[in-house]
Amino acid sequence: MSDLPPDLPRLRTLRTRHAMWVERIDEAIAAVEQGEKERQQGEERRPPTPDWIIELSIGVGARPIEVHVGGCHAAGKRQRAITREQALAALADGIRACIHCRPDTELGVL
Repeated sequence: MSDLPPDLPRLRTLRTRHAMWVERIDEAIAAVEQGEKERQQGEERRPPTPDWIIELSIGVGARPIEVHVGGCHAAGKRQRAITREQALAALADGIRACIHCRPDTELGVL
């Protein structure tokens, strides 16, 4: 015994309805695959994390306020990558070192 109806019109209705569901599922799969592909491309194209960054103050003529190790979670949004030599010079000029990532310790300046 079958759980399906015995007549052709109801069987065709069921077939159509399930075909519509398969189409919706295929569209959802394609959307997830596209999102995953875009995420992966974004990761591949992301520039590398700089070794050292300097955080800048707010406003016109923003001045350096803090030195961080690249990728520090405490660094603000206003920042720019700097070289090791620039980080050493900034610390020597009295720009404070981040208390979280301790760039002064990483650079050997105490």
